Amino acid sequence: MSGLFTRSSLLAMIMLVSVLHSPSFADGNLRETPLVRAVQTSRKSVVNIHTEKKAAEDKEARFFSPKSRKVTGMGTGVVIDERGYIVTNYHVIQDVDVITVTLDGGASYDGRPVSYDRKHDLAIIRITVTEPLSVMPMGTSSDLMLAETVYAVGNAFGYEHTVTAGIVSALHRDVEVDETQSYENLIQTDASINPGNSGGPLLNVNGEVIGINVAIRSGAQRIGFAIPIDDARRTIARLLSVERLDGAPHGLVTTDVKSATEKKLVVNEVATGSAAELCGIKSGDIICNVRGIRINDGTDLERSLLAMPRGKVVDLVLQREGREQTLQFTVGVGKSPVIAQSTAQNSEVTVATAEKKTAQVPAVNVSQTNTPPQSKPQTVNTPPQSKPQTVDTEAQIMDRAWELLGLRLESLSDVEKQEVTSRTYPGARGPVRYNGGLRIIEVKSDSVAAKFVKEGDVLLGLDGFETLGPVNLNYILKQDRIQKATSMKCQIYRKGGNPLEGTLLLSR
Repeated sequence: MSGLFTRSSLLAMIMLVSVLHSPSFADGNLRETPLVRAVQTSRKSVVNIHTEKKAAEDKEARFFSPKSRKVTGMGTGVVIDERGYIVTNYHVIQDVDVITVTLDGGASYDGRPVSYDRKHDLAIIRITVTEPLSVMPMGTSSDLMLAETVYAVGNAFGYEHTVTAGIVSALHRDVEVDETQSYENLIQTDASINPGNSGGPLLNVNGEVIGINVAIRSGAQRIGFAIPIDDARRTIARLLSVERLDGAPHGLVTTDVKSATEKKLVVNEVATGSAAELCGIKSGDIICNVRGIRINDGTDLERSLLAMPRGKVVDLVLQREGREQTLQFTVGVGKSPVIAQSTAQNSEVTVATAEKKTAQVPAVNVSQTNTPPQSKPQTVNTPPQSKPQTVDTEAQIMDRAWELLGLRLESLSDVEKQEVTSRTYPGARGPVRYNGGLRIIEVKSDSVAAKFVKEGDVLLGLDGFETLGPVNLNYILKQDRIQKATSMKCQIYRKGGNPLEGTLLLSR
């Protein structure tokens, strides 16, 4: 008995000495727990989102009424790139007119949607900042444990940066919200998630995001759900795709590999003639770093190349057969291959600027080619998005443009888009401004287009609609729209000049 007492006393003394010599005790601050430190670290990367939109009946009204009602909303976002790119839930920004983003320090910015995925309920918005933002440390959802301590930070009921704590209650939950929205493989937590928390982070005690808060169980107490961060990051990578946003594909098919001990991006396939192949990347390589950004997954790869000028050369560090190598990657070079990575999933991604409902294009009413547009812009009606039909891939849409118009098209880079949108052009009824277009990379030699269109021109508008991207083009060239049409008016921008107008014959 005395031996047992001696051993117990010795253990107690050791524990007491350990506590007395811990940093927190030495500083006289036992209150600063790991959870407190994690909150202090992560909250700089959490933003509050406030939205406004007109009431549905006001939007459908023909004339503006000074008594139009505004509907306000709220949500939360997570900084994923220091240049102001933020991820949130799509339902937070769906159909809104105004997005206001407030940072931890209280500074507010106007936000604009970049891209979104309705099915997976995620969206990217961007704010214009003058100083780099703090990027949220990314954890992994691959090693989550039941009863593990987690906490949520968000704009709960409009109370900014509210912190709630709880545990992981369950994993792999499938939840159906209504007939149009369901989720798979969610994390269930009893950390209080309230209206306004949507789009915010669920974090572990290390301050790493392990989920994106998305839903609560109506009428229940402390039953909330979050999208696992590993699933979310795969969707975010598609939302940040440089091929979609910049028109500068890298030509890589990759896989995120994540566990408790490692996070890495493995190359599965390199498209022939692509920028990646020209760089020297091979299947099986592990991409470690691009222009100083550590690459943990596909999201990091896309954001490392996002908004880089064509022709810019960046350092790319990879690991091949256990040895590290540094290659030179040139942005925007090589062919624009159609790669097979997640084709169906990519079709769920929408680039926000491509279906902007206020987009405008000059109305056309002339009979000859190569004449400047003569009228003010008209409002464009984009295809309804509430009940999506079978969605063509971007490659299928571009192939249809080639067959019907004799034009091979691709998206503009940010630099090229800026050249088009940064100025106004003369019109009969006043200045005309364009919102973007599609670059013409090839013209069919035996087509009518070949008489006045050149490679390198930008297709600004077609059949009275703006051609900002594949979504617009898909709507314009839908079979039920053009089945009786034999020609279409178009607007073309040629570098350094004013827009030209012509007529394209449709090939059958």
